Formats: sequence, structure tokens, C-alpha cells
Amino acid sequence: MEYRRLGASGLQVPVLSFGAGTFGGQGPLFSAWGDTGISEARRLVDLCLEAGVTLFDTADVYSNGASEEVLGAAIKGRRDQVLISTKASLPTGDGPQDAGSSRARLIRATESALRRLGTDYIDLFQLHAFDAGTPIEEVLSTLDQLVRQGKIRYVGASNFAGWQLMKSLAIADRHGYPRHVVHQAYYSLVGRDYEWELMPLAVDQNVSTMVWSPLGWGRLTGKVRRGQPLPKESRLHQTATMSPVVDDEHLYRVIDVLDDISKETGKSVPQIALNWLTTRPTVGSVIIGARNEAQLRDNLGAVGWSLSKEHLAKLEAVSFQTPPYPYTPYYNLDGFTRLNPPLFPRPKDVKP
Repeated sequence: MEYRRLGASGLQVPVLSFGAGTFGGQGPLFSAWGDTGISEARRLVDLCLEAGVTLFDTADVYSNGASEEVLGAAIKGRRDQVLISTKASLPTGDGPQDAGSSRARLIRATESALRRLGTDYIDLFQLHAFDAGTPIEEVLSTLDQLVRQGKIRYVGASNFAGWQLMKSLAIADRHGYPRHVVHQAYYSLVGRDYEWELMPLAVDQNVSTMVWSPLGWGRLTGKVRRGQPLPKESRLHQTATMSPVVDDEHLYRVIDVLDDISKETGKSVPQIALNWLTTRPTVGSVIIGARNEAQLRDNLGAVGWSLSKEHLAKLEAVSFQTPPYPYTPYYNLDGFTRLNPPLFPRPKDVKP
């Protein structure tokens, strides 16, 4: 397993991490993700540790805290072998203190997470969303307090817009508060919007990315095919209306190329899609999920080998989509690219 440093920190994490959103299985959304109990969770943690996957990601909103509880039980007795990442900010109830990143909410959320996880510290605590109603100074000073108390060790953000993340980093620098070392964001072969602004920002500010839903909300599992109905077990039946829109024809073109590369390499479609992400700038760790041992074993096979330059070029070309203004000149005009060199070449066969 390859390990990478998160941003400008000394924290080293595996290039694949495990997402515990399938643990617990409470509520209409998260029960569609999975309903892994403690016994099976222990087995999945065993497999992860055997493969060198030591980072486990969860959140208070996953199954109303049950994900944290199951994860805590699954790692009991081996806390020193794992890194725990959890998140808070999204609503967990209807009360005024049940949502957001106020001082009161973050302190209570941290204490609750520690209790559910059965630990006295959290390795990586991330804001699950930007709270426009709370001053950033209040948010960051609270995180600073929690770090100084030893309850959390590193801080990060998730699902922030570029200006929200940059403003948070600037205020952290101004006051000497802990900087976000990671931004957890959606990124996949069929969802490359992350590259338009968040990736250049992450390069400039040395913020790593933890990628969630790397298989495009289940579109790149290898079970979705042109002209075929969705498999009965696909989570897209429950989550398609929540996920970013993907044009069907664009999806099928990407899948066609993944199928071709799969035949040439002997690797599965999900393994190829995950491996591609590990080659992208700023990516520190790709969060894999699994509802069972077979899925986990397949996902773990996404590392330890490399796609060829030819395969990478094919994936780049088929998945590329011209971004909107003001990012379009970044790709299309020599004057703009001279001032702002792209992080990777534009596919030669993609026309402006």
C-alpha cells in the first residue's frame, strides 16, 4: 500500500481509505448504502488492515451516528493500528444546535463522536459542509481549541466551494489557527468538476483531496451497461435524484473505454476507475466503500499496479468535458494557458 502525506502536514495516510457509510444501515438513504453490523464490520476492518488500509472515514450524520458506533466496536482493541476520520456540520436533528459549525455544535459533536467511537481522540476531523451563518473565525478558533485539548489532531473540510475553502485557509493563516490539510470532495471519471477550481486551489495551497464516491455514485461499478436496466441491487435506485447529473451517452462512452481497458489488463472496471484517481494531482486518498467482502476485495485490487500512458490518455479523452466560464479559457486559449499552465494536458482529440 502506498502512503501519502495529507497537505502540509506530517500525517501519512494510505492511498485507499475505507468509507464506513455502509455501517449501521439506518434511515432511507443510508440503509440503501448498506446495513453492515458489528461482526461483518470487524471482518471488513481485518481485510483493510491486512492490505495496509489504515484510514477509516465516517460522519455523525451516517445512519444517525450508528456508523460511528459500529466502526468504534469494529476497531475496539486495536485503536493504535488505525486512523479515524469523522465529520460534522450537516443537520442531525431539527433543533437550533443540531446543525452547522457553531462553537456549541462543534464541541458537542466532537464529544458525541468520541463517545460513539469509543476513543479519546480523532485523527482527522472535517467540517462536512460550509456553514454560512457562523463566522469562520468562530469555527476555526473552536477547532483550534479542540486540537489544543488533544481531542482532534488534524482538521479538514468537505464539500466546500473554492472561495469558502480559500477564505478559511486565509483566516487560519492570519490568526495562527490549524489549517485544513484536506478537502473531502466528489471526484470521478464521470464527475470531473473538481478539476475546474478546487484542484488548482489545492495545488496552490497544498491541500490534499480525499475523494468520496469515486465510482460516480455507483455508475462505474461495472454493472451499468448501455441498453440494460439498472441492476436490482444498484444504490442508484435510491440515490440517482441526489447525485450529480451525468449524461447517459457520456457515461456509456466512458464505460465502453473502461470495458476495453479491462479486457486488455485483466482488471475490473471499478479497479481501473479507482486506479485512475490515484494518478490525479492533489489526490491523497480515495475512499472505497463495500457492502460485503467480495466488493472490498475487488476495490483493494485497485492499487499495486499502474495504467499505461496509452490507457491514461484514453480515459482522459473520453471523460473530458469542457468546463464553463470562467474556466473555459483555462483550457481553450493559448493566452490564458500561457499565464495559467494546465495541471495536465488537454486531450488532443477533444475540440474546444
